[in-house]
Amino acid sequence: CFVCCVVSVLLVCPVQERGALGFERHYHVTDPFIRRLGLEAELQGHSGCVNCLEWNEKGDLLASGSDDQHTIVWDPLHHKKLLSMHTGHTANIFSVKFLPHSGDRILITGAADSKVHVHDLTVKETVHMFGDHTNRVKRIATAPMWPNTFWSAAEDGLIRQYDLRENSKRSEVLIDLTEYCGQLVEAKCLTVNPQDNNYLAVGASGPFVRLYDIRMIHNHRKSMKQSPSAGVHTFCDRQKPLPDGAAQYYVAGHLPVKLPDYNNRLRVLVATYVTFSPDGTELLVNMGGEQVYLFDLTYKQRPYTFLLPKKCHTSGEVQNGKTSTNGVSNGIHLHSNGFHLSEGRAHVSPQVELPPYLERIKQQANEAFACQLWTQAIQLYSKAVQKAPNNAMLYGNRAAAYMKRKWDGDHYDALRDCLKAISLNPCHLKAHFRLARCLFELKYVAEALECLDDFKGKFPEQAHSSACDALDRDINAALFSKSDNAEDKKGGGPIRLRATGRKDSISEDEMVLRERSYDYKFRYCGHCNTTTDIKEANFFGSNAQYIVSGSDDGSFFIWEKETTNLVRVLQGDESIVNCLQPHPSYCFLATSGIDPVVRLWNPRPESETLNGRVVVDMEGASQANQRRMNADPLEVMLLNMGYRITGLTSGGAGGSDDEDSSEGQVQCRPS
Repeated sequence: CFVCCVVSVLLVCPVQERGALGFERHYHVTDPFIRRLGLEAELQGHSGCVNCLEWNEKGDLLASGSDDQHTIVWDPLHHKKLLSMHTGHTANIFSVKFLPHSGDRILITGAADSKVHVHDLTVKETVHMFGDHTNRVKRIATAPMWPNTFWSAAEDGLIRQYDLRENSKRSEVLIDLTEYCGQLVEAKCLTVNPQDNNYLAVGASGPFVRLYDIRMIHNHRKSMKQSPSAGVHTFCDRQKPLPDGAAQYYVAGHLPVKLPDYNNRLRVLVATYVTFSPDGTELLVNMGGEQVYLFDLTYKQRPYTFLLPKKCHTSGEVQNGKTSTNGVSNGIHLHSNGFHLSEGRAHVSPQVELPPYLERIKQQANEAFACQLWTQAIQLYSKAVQKAPNNAMLYGNRAAAYMKRKWDGDHYDALRDCLKAISLNPCHLKAHFRLARCLFELKYVAEALECLDDFKGKFPEQAHSSACDALDRDINAALFSKSDNAEDKKGGGPIRLRATGRKDSISEDEMVLRERSYDYKFRYCGHCNTTTDIKEANFFGSNAQYIVSGSDDGSFFIWEKETTNLVRVLQGDESIVNCLQPHPSYCFLATSGIDPVVRLWNPRPESETLNGRVVVDMEGASQANQRRMNADPLEVMLLNMGYRITGLTSGGAGGSDDEDSSEGQVQCRPS
């Protein structure tokens, strides 16, 4: 097999071990390898769905857990089953982990019976059984810096910490989400930062992902116990369960606003998987009911909402992202509670012309746009943006393509691109108008009106264009609509972020944390995640060059991380792909799902010309998944049972957004 060949080459290569390791880590996942990725083997042994996979640190062992309540340890390089044991669980296993520094001897499992079990593989015995959770255990997390410690996330809303050095067979509650979000909140997933094991990320029901400082939490509780007045509180003196600064929230900026609409359509938002990049600087989230999101933990940004750009003078300037000769302010500062404009004036640098090869890519994107190939246009613009990140025209054009495609989240990405274009050139005419349209489509109706008025003031020659008149009519109709007034977003963050039921009441501390949330850096589209709540997304490659995710259509999707472009789709299951675990050192991927098998994938030899697992029509698969995500839940259930639903198998991928009105001359085509 490919992996064995790589191992052999590295063993005989007359290069120092460190140099060989560096070469291996840098080149073990490359674009040619991704494009040759195919099925190597199927590991048979389970009799139920395989819900979890885990490599050991060396990558020579693979553990799996299943609905059959068994765990199997495989030798994946030789496709052999080394060990199979019943875990003692009485329901589906959802998580399996090797305990660090145990010589791969200790394995931990969590299951739907609310139990966490610790197994000694050398004697095939369950040595510890923890029954402290009161609902299904969905994930286990471990950390090298904490060799005898691990954590669990369960649907009782608790994150528990275990220390195997203690004589007690109990665990302690590290985080209680019910104190913040009410009794209905469920913890679904968690992971520890591989570079700094003090940081723990938690995904739960709802669109918010939480990052906790474990050390701060422990120090806070230790100081509380040592305080002389620890047990004495007045009526107004409330002890916080977590210290200030111990938690940071992340959310895709458009999701809190969309949440009421999703709830009305029984579309559930829940983080089904979270993981850190190998260097610990990025957090990847598979958001059930939505897309895959990447958050930058170093260069954080607030959600992009409530913008009114600084006015500029149009005389003597070329519009739509081209050269500007007058120095004007681009002073856009982004905050979670609005867009604030700086008072200072900054010089706008002349727009640098694109080099010939990027100009060709832009022209190809424009041609795709003209042919209404929206996704192709977006991918080409994204490829150019990666190479020329300071070109306003590329952002403006990509925004137009997003607005035409109208997939979930596209109008918000378009808004982000409009803001970027305006920050690079404040007199980008089309970006200003598209911004107003995006605000309207995102239900920021009052802000859209103000932005449109601002546009008319900046560009009076466009004030009575057909596009302006159409958007003006749409905005005024929405403002006077009773239903839209009832959901008015002008009140700000707390209205959008607060729950209404008694059992899911949100605490004031939770409100503050949500209002301080940070936005995403990248969004990955194409897959569907609505049917199961254990669907994973992972970084692929030691430098996190690619993103992989399972899907409800039985495929798994691979994107370039930096461009967000979809590069490969492979059929990984007859029904649903839930688990994808990349090998720690090689271009080797293990997947599982509803089928009772584990599948292994690696680059196939160039002599193998036929790969029946490749989904050639990636665009068609992505469109079908968009329709699936927006379908009635009953239709999806019938589809999964094998019934053909016309609305899901034909027609366009419109999502839930309304069609744009006539665009007129300011928005009809890219620049």
